[in-house]
Amino acid sequence: MKTDLDHLPEEKRCELKRVVAIIFAEFEDVLALATQGWKRQGRIMKVILYGSHARGDWVADPVGGYYSDYDILVVVNDERLADEAEYWGKTKDHLLREYDIAKRLSAPVGLAIHSMADMNFQLSRGRPFFVDVVREGIVLYELGTQPFEPPKPLDTGLAHIEAEHHFKQWFASGSEFLGLAKYAMTQGWNNRAAFNLHQATEHFYHATLLVLKLYAPKSHNLNFLRGRAEDVARDLIPIWPRDTKFARRCFELLQQAYVKARYSPHYIIRDVELEWLLQRVELMQAEVKAICDQRLGGVA
Repeated sequence: MKTDLDHLPEEKRCELKRVVAIIFAEFEDVLALATQGWKRQGRIMKVILYGSHARGDWVADPVGGYYSDYDILVVVNDERLADEAEYWGKTKDHLLREYDIAKRLSAPVGLAIHSMADMNFQLSRGRPFFVDVVREGIVLYELGTQPFEPPKPLDTGLAHIEAEHHFKQWFASGSEFLGLAKYAMTQGWNNRAAFNLHQATEHFYHATLLVLKLYAPKSHNLNFLRGRAEDVARDLIPIWPRDTKFARRCFELLQQAYVKARYSPHYIIRDVELEWLLQRVELMQAEVKAICDQRLGGVA
């Protein structure tokens, strides 16, 4: 794999060093009081930059408000350490604060965690996401010199069948949630509508990623899913404008709806915000269908 970051500006190279330092500091903190032998022996095997910043086609648009994420894959030595909810929540929170509050990062960080064994298993099946990471990714840290197994060819026939199955499942469920949101809006159930719009958006992103890459991260975080999907399907970028305070607020309300719209008495979303979100999710539905139809028209 590549190790050269010379295509990035010095500022971004420094930011990536900071990202790696945060990843290690938080990982070591989580394992500091470990008593189980397997956990005490937990190690980060590799930290890899992939996606647009690795390829060199990242976007930084201060006028439109769009910035490509830093896509980071952390490879650990034990599958149990890839449990993101158990071991990586604090790392993600820290990286978010660095970008959103401290302003020490110029782009958000999207973090994916996989074990070495899982990486090699996925490569043995020729899964596009993992093959792309190995082909295009840049190693920011590596423990020793243990390489990944060489990728095997993808069975395109089976991949096409799998992609069709993913589309039928996830696009249909996204459309169902969209219908439920519309009904909730007619009843004045704003919080219920917001939650269903969140679910529709999440499922449409999963449909896109699973059809195009046969892989989607297990996440309800729309910011994270948006970054992954927009990296592989740039036509999705205009769906969510970033150039006005109103648009940014609406997307943040949508992002929060997964938890707060169900459980927080302080979550409030106005009719005008819901109407705008509904329009955007309907646009997303149409665009995702077009993207998936185009892919499924050929060999996935």
